Amino acid sequence: MDSPEHDRLRRMAMRHFGPPHTPGLVTGLEGFLTATVGSLIDDLAGKGQIDIVDDFAFPFPVTVTCHLLGVPREDEPRFHLWVNDIMNSIDYNPEHDPKEKLDKGVQARKDLRQCLGELVEQRHGRPGDGLLSRLANDDGPDGRMADAEIVDTARLLLIAGHETIVNLITNGMLTLLRHPQVLQRLRDEPDLVVPLVEELLRYEPPVHIIPWRVAYSDITVADTVIPQGSQIMLMLASGNRDPDRFHDPDRFDPDRRDNQHLGFGSGIHLCFGGPLARRETHIALTELVRRLDRPRLVADPPPYRPSPELRGPIHLDIEQGDG
Repeated sequence: MDSPEHDRLRRMAMRHFGPPHTPGLVTGLEGFLTATVGSLIDDLAGKGQIDIVDDFAFPFPVTVTCHLLGVPREDEPRFHLWVNDIMNSIDYNPEHDPKEKLDKGVQARKDLRQCLGELVEQRHGRPGDGLLSRLANDDGPDGRMADAEIVDTARLLLIAGHETIVNLITNGMLTLLRHPQVLQRLRDEPDLVVPLVEELLRYEPPVHIIPWRVAYSDITVADTVIPQGSQIMLMLASGNRDPDRFHDPDRFDPDRRDNQHLGFGSGIHLCFGGPLARRETHIALTELVRRLDRPRLVADPPPYRPSPELRGPIHLDIEQGDG
């Protein structure tokens, strides 16, 4: 969306998603995030081979976002299925994939929207801790979000925030397995995870390209005029490896300073879920490294999703223990 409508909706969402109005949101989720990660890793115990994507990175953010929204626990399994069908349909290729793959994604979007709409209706007049309830009962300076806007905000959090977290965690684990000395450092120095995740966001960001921008006026970049109305593709991953901005940009360096990456975008569309995404990844990688038994890659490189915008393995199989 464009300003001023974008600014209004973002202000309304941010009142309940972070500072200054809700400064304790992420820290308040700390116990839930740790328990959820622990439960998923418990299920991996004793397995000689696991898939970091299917067994861990995929279910984790769905569970977190459902909790954040205030989705009833009994409805959560349906949300996992809908997100799975929607994610599978994003990479639909009519030359190779059955049409059923696309149809299931379309139906999942309809079912998700209907369910969220019903949940929002039920929250009117019933203030609670979940984001759906807060938005449905908030009369802030900008008024109250329409129900359709609340549903769209919830879908954005659930879908857009899901694929990026899956990729960030999976890319992170892959990068650590390719750099065993850094993996060992993280085991020995858990606080390293904070600068390490910032370097991951630079070195292997979950979103490589943002293709949907348009020049509102003539813009001159490096002596080249981009005419008004031209489509602009922002190459975030390329900017993150710019040798004029970053020293030795192709080296993974968790000790890197002055690391102003583009992993969460920039400007008015900067990812407002960034603080939560960071903390999810901090806890996920720290606990995976601490608790997995001598993890090793099964295949390198692993199979990747075909999307040029979203960068991440579709599976990341690893062996642990004696293999």
